[in-house]
Amino acid sequence: MRTQGAPAAGGEGAARRAPAPAPAPGPGPRLAPERRIPGVTAAPGVTSAPGKSTRGAQGPPIGLNRPRARGGGLPVGEGAEGGAPVSIAGHAPQPNSRSGPAHWRRDPCAPRRTLVSSPGDPIGWKAVGSYCQQPIGTQDGPRGGGENTPRPPLPQEPIEKSNSEALPEVGGRGKMAAAKGGWCLCELLRFFYSLFLPGLTVCGTLCVCLFVILWGIRLLLQKKKESVSTSKNGKKQTVVAFFHPYCNAGGGGERVLWCALRALQKKYPEAVYVVYTGDVDVSGQQILEGAFQRFNIKLTHPVKFVFLRKRYLVEDSLYPHFTLLGQSLGSIFLGWEALMQCVPDVYIDSMGYAFTLPLFKYLGGCHVGSYVHYPTISTDMLSVVKNQNVGFNNAAFITRNPFLSKLKLIYYYLFAFIYGLVGSCSDVVMVNSSWTLNHILSLWKVGNCTNIVYPPCDVQTFLDIPLREKKTTPGHLLVSVGQFRPEKNHPLQIKAFAKLLNKKVAEPLPSLKLVLIGGCRNQDDELRVNQLRRLSEDLGIQEDVEFKINIPFDELKHYLSEATIGLHTMWNEHFGIGVVECMAAGTIILAHNSGGPKLDIVIPHQREITGFLAESEEDYAETMVHILSMSEEKRLQIRSNARASVSRFSDQEFELAFLSSVENLLK
Repeated sequence: MRTQGAPAAGGEGAARRAPAPAPAPGPGPRLAPERRIPGVTAAPGVTSAPGKSTRGAQGPPIGLNRPRARGGGLPVGEGAEGGAPVSIAGHAPQPNSRSGPAHWRRDPCAPRRTLVSSPGDPIGWKAVGSYCQQPIGTQDGPRGGGENTPRPPLPQEPIEKSNSEALPEVGGRGKMAAAKGGWCLCELLRFFYSLFLPGLTVCGTLCVCLFVILWGIRLLLQKKKESVSTSKNGKKQTVVAFFHPYCNAGGGGERVLWCALRALQKKYPEAVYVVYTGDVDVSGQQILEGAFQRFNIKLTHPVKFVFLRKRYLVEDSLYPHFTLLGQSLGSIFLGWEALMQCVPDVYIDSMGYAFTLPLFKYLGGCHVGSYVHYPTISTDMLSVVKNQNVGFNNAAFITRNPFLSKLKLIYYYLFAFIYGLVGSCSDVVMVNSSWTLNHILSLWKVGNCTNIVYPPCDVQTFLDIPLREKKTTPGHLLVSVGQFRPEKNHPLQIKAFAKLLNKKVAEPLPSLKLVLIGGCRNQDDELRVNQLRRLSEDLGIQEDVEFKINIPFDELKHYLSEATIGLHTMWNEHFGIGVVECMAAGTIILAHNSGGPKLDIVIPHQREITGFLAESEEDYAETMVHILSMSEEKRLQIRSNARASVSRFSDQEFELAFLSSVENLLK
């Protein structure tokens, strides 16, 4: 017996049949009473073949499987004979599947069907399975008002609209996320805007307080300066101070210091001269005696030494990373210590600590000048980092990493910008070579007050050495003059000399010896000398290499008079006083093909050769072989040309140029 509204049995494509007449009363199964759901009107009874949708049937679109209702109702299509009561959330049929009529119970062997959306299906689903499904909106059982009376269809919305509300598309979610992000950004901007005025007020207050404090310090220092400048007889004296923390060393920078003091004392004997130094382990008298022994310079008037206890702040060993920045910031604290002990009228930085210039100018109220031996940073250093080349200031692990190279390049550019700002505070700028001039002009941009003042070289003393080819010692002596600092690149000299000795085995050459002469400023330099000794031992040439540290001037003069070749290996040497001294003493110079030696010193004199230039180990070794294989007459001609070309680097020329430059500071 089939209940009204149930799908007809038969194959696919069975025609719709008219409803059967009501059964006569009598024995037989009773039909389940019709249950109406409040607010839901059933659609006209429709049957359909399996897998086919029937046009005209109305019902809400489904498109998804419906779960079993909490009240015990079965999902759509789970009746025992293919038809079942409709389970709608909140309106579960009663009684439940356990206590209701038999045709409400599900056959445990019947397969579960799935409802899926079907394009073009007005009902919104189609049956998938072996049985027909009853669409939503139909109801089993007798209908009020007549069996064939159609009931109004349930209201429904298009599938697209319903789906868009139930499951928003990806684009809709993106728009919601964008709207939320825009709201957060607006809130953040509103928050910062609310802090603008208070922050501006706080910053302005702090700036005013800082200005007042600095102005108060300046006034305090001015009073201190007046007390220092006033002599015992009541006359005001000009105080000239040199900032040179390593004045007891024996390099070319120290020779500039003592020659500058000697020149100023000759022209301005009434002034008071001060030297800021960090050599606390010696006395002032010992420093003056060392200057006379090393450079043959004796001052005619006394000098006051201000000993600084914080020189360790400018030691490169304290800053294994960011060395330039660390030393520069350390020089500010060291300069502050110097300023607190003595406030001069004229301040001259003779060692390259440019970050002290604004301190003495704006707080100390001094006229400031600087003698630049070597810029703290140069465009050549920038190019080394940019091209990822290994150097003493560019470690190998940085060159192998492009990201670290970019970071270091940015750091160098920022530091160069700040270095240019502090350097531009100088009232007078003196540079020691054409190479240094080009870099300072590009960084400090103070061309109107910048002059080239070649450093003083004791040319006359070395010129007294007679030129003779026959040496008192057998064989040939090779001499290097320069401080034991990393940029001097002494290992290159030792390695090139080792290659020369290897070539000597193949070619008959006289006995050779290398003597490294230089000054040690601190323990780091002494450690560097020990490393060079170990390098000589590793190369097996320790018997042919000697080290002479902080030797007197007479001993230096003796070695230069005996030497055949003078070696210099520093890349981009700012000037090269040792190069000039070797040429004046009559040695044939072999210098690095860069910096001051290339631009100012080892240049043709009257179109004649004055020396040689090289770059790599092989270049140095081959050039030394070439020099040693020359005839005596040829070597004598080169030495004579070199001597004639170094007269422009004499002490007298330096004094004239230096006094002309600092004249404006002492007015």
